[in-house]
Amino acid sequence: MSSAATLLGGAEIRALAARLDLTPTKRWGQNFVVDANTVRRIVRTADVSGLDVVEVGPGLGSLTLGLTEAGARVAAVEIDPRLAELLPETVARKQPGARLEVVEHDALTIEALPFSPQAIVANLPYNVSVPVLIHLLERFPSIERALVMVQAEVGHRLAAKPGSKTYGSPSAKVAWWGPWALEGDVSRQIFWPIPGVDSVLVGFRRGPSRGDEALRKRTFRVIDGAFGQRRKMLRQALSGVYGSSAAATEVLERAGVDPTLRGEALALDDFIRIAQAGPTAPAGADASAPVLLED
Repeated sequence: MSSAATLLGGAEIRALAARLDLTPTKRWGQNFVVDANTVRRIVRTADVSGLDVVEVGPGLGSLTLGLTEAGARVAAVEIDPRLAELLPETVARKQPGARLEVVEHDALTIEALPFSPQAIVANLPYNVSVPVLIHLLERFPSIERALVMVQAEVGHRLAAKPGSKTYGSPSAKVAWWGPWALEGDVSRQIFWPIPGVDSVLVGFRRGPSRGDEALRKRTFRVIDGAFGQRRKMLRQALSGVYGSSAAATEVLERAGVDPTLRGEALALDDFIRIAQAGPTAPAGADASAPVLLED
């Protein structure tokens, strides 16, 4: 079998969709990659040969086949039952012997996979990309790296540094697991249907441990508080977390953080110091609450 025959092309993807009488839906963020060169570029950048990979939203199998072709073992999490049923058949036909496990489930709530993944590689549903990433990183500590395709605005936010206009709650939270960086732009033309937004590749490699799960949850509460009222100074923005502006000021001063700063000026290490300086169970938003794009 030629190398080209192991991946899907645009005509074959449309034929598979027609077989299922499938119309891509915005509800599940379905935009399918129809360009094999882009698939191989993603897989090459992800560098997951021989690794155990979790893929979210495999759809008709474009990226899945690229990952299995490269020698990865893939756990593909698919919410659409029609696609979950068809995917193993497609992969077996194109690449006999490929290592694939399909899990029909909502990636936002998944708690178990057939194996412990070492990497996330996915064309993420754009409407839930950040919450999905954070849930997977929280739930599967074996994940050491990620490369995901997301809406450009989201990708720039994930990779943003303190002080930039795009820096916010998602930027600070995902940094808990390691540094994130933009890995390239993606043309709208490689999708079917063509989306109304630009896309980018963004990735990370796991960094040193920041602390235990209890500290992470306290830190995320502080981040939520700081960006929940991002135009306010920290002493006011964190008053809901620590009970009052005076109490927040006391915690900030113990942490060595200027109470008159705003959240966008702080790096993750600053938020961690604040969490460590405060009580072990501050009031405030649940750290597992959904992360909004606009913060």
